[in-house]
Amino acid sequence: MSTTTNHKNDLSFLNDLRSQYSHQPTFLQAVEEMAVGLMPLFQDPREGEFYRRAFLSMAEPERMISFRVPWMDDSGKLQFNRGWRVEFNSVLGPYKGGLRFHPTVDDGILKFLGFEQIFKNALTGLPLGGGKGGSDFNPKGKSEAEVRRFCESFMTELYRYLHPSTDVPAGDIGVGGREIGYMFGQYKRLTNKHGEGVLTGKSILFGGSPLRPEATGYGVVYITKLAVEKRLDRCMDGMRCAASGSGNVWMYCAEKLMSLGAKVLTASDSNGVLLFEDGMTKEDWDTIVECKQVQRGRLSSLEGKISGRYIEKGTPWSLDIPYDLAFPCATQNEIKKEDAERLVKNGVLGVVEGANLPTDLDAQEVLRANPSIIYIPGKASNAGGVAVSGMEMSQNAQRLTWTAEEVDEKLQNTMSNIYQQMEDAAGKEGTLEQGANRAGFIKVAKASKELGWIY
Repeated sequence: MSTTTNHKNDLSFLNDLRSQYSHQPTFLQAVEEMAVGLMPLFQDPREGEFYRRAFLSMAEPERMISFRVPWMDDSGKLQFNRGWRVEFNSVLGPYKGGLRFHPTVDDGILKFLGFEQIFKNALTGLPLGGGKGGSDFNPKGKSEAEVRRFCESFMTELYRYLHPSTDVPAGDIGVGGREIGYMFGQYKRLTNKHGEGVLTGKSILFGGSPLRPEATGYGVVYITKLAVEKRLDRCMDGMRCAASGSGNVWMYCAEKLMSLGAKVLTASDSNGVLLFEDGMTKEDWDTIVECKQVQRGRLSSLEGKISGRYIEKGTPWSLDIPYDLAFPCATQNEIKKEDAERLVKNGVLGVVEGANLPTDLDAQEVLRANPSIIYIPGKASNAGGVAVSGMEMSQNAQRLTWTAEEVDEKLQNTMSNIYQQMEDAAGKEGTLEQGANRAGFIKVAKASKELGWIY
């Protein structure tokens, strides 16, 4: 019998959830991944029953909002998309989590993201609950005017559910500073309220925080640096690093890695991968950023303009070359079982998740079977983004703007605290993955009990 089957038998109390949401496989995957790391708690003779009840409660959103989003394209034709906001858990504070605009978005994807967000936010130490939202609208190929009209229509429905003490969205895939700006502009028009922290990731011109765009990628590297120093007794200098994606998280993860002397070997998009066998240069990085963030182009267009080579339909994980550290920063389930086996075969020292749930369940089992490999799940490693979002909320509430140096110091302290929580919760025998899951869960469970919400 496989390890995965054993886990399913041990977690039979989830059977009703599995039956109820069999049409939402990514959500169930997130639930199973979390539950596997919590099995010692569920099996505790004294508190196990309470922890199982608490977990089932946390797996159901407090509220789900769905709505139609009508918008006009450039030809004057009326188009429709679907919009959602999953207000998952408010035990620790207002619902907090990003908005994703992507054609794959549905209620199941947003439930998976919102569920992960509960524990990620708990690990930051900030008073933030968990939520997520978005739409199946695809910004790619749309004109600036079409994106603006869509964002304004989306906010025309969503604004009524937002408040600094209730629900505070941010960006995610397909929602960057441009989209946040359009939505915040519509919120201001509709409410005549200005300076409120109802969205984070805003421009520094109207209430944004320094380092918010950089925070997720920087945070991934800060926590990796701690793990490499403490678990491997090594430094980042010279480390061969593979990172997937070419968006916001990849960009600043790669930038910070290079600043520490590490070699960044890859960048990717949905069409293929760029490989830099000796590490990319700062000029290469600049060219990629210009392509993706300004021109909104494809990496294939850069062949001949950079020192690396383009491999069509490849990913960093399909390449049979050795990496010291792997940073999946693109999307969910990008590392499959065979990819994880390839990483292990080639001597990978650590896998640190920049995206949410980028390692599928079978690949996770491969990593767990090799406990000497550092494996840090996204709920811990990519929490820097929401941490600085929380700092942006604080700055808005105080009508202040901190310096970039102040924010960076607080971000480094936050990631250090998250690392210590993982170590403490894992104990001498546990892994960092187990520590992350246990620390976040126990905090929310204890708070739920003290509020009288679970007993």
